[in-house]
Amino acid sequence: QVQLVESGGGLVQAGGSLRLSCSASGGRFSINAMGWYRQAPGKQREVVATITSSPFYADSVKGRFTLSKDGARNTVYLQMNSLKPEDTAVYYCNAVAGRGDYYWGQGTQVTVSS
Repeated sequence: QVQLVESGGGLVQAGGSLRLSCSASGGRFSINAMGWYRQAPGKQREVVATITSSPFYADSVKGRFTLSKDGARNTVYLQMNSLKPEDTAVYYCNAVAGRGDYYWGQGTQVTVSS
């Protein structure tokens, strides 16, 4: 069983920056991908950014968010710049391991005030 520990998040004014981090541990199989999803109130969970060999970004965050990883530590970092009120959501770390098993962090709140 893979455990994901998230940190970062909080309250920031529009135009500001935040950094999220997520570390994975445990599990019998290698982690094939890690990334971040988010869920705003009343909306479905959506992908923000994921990384395998190279990063993928949702159109809504391209040019503003940067996902990086430290493979040796099974840790990913999401640098979020030029934040907008519409970025407000609970952000969930995700890892895909083994034959495609999904694991989720507990979620961290990001609130962007206008």
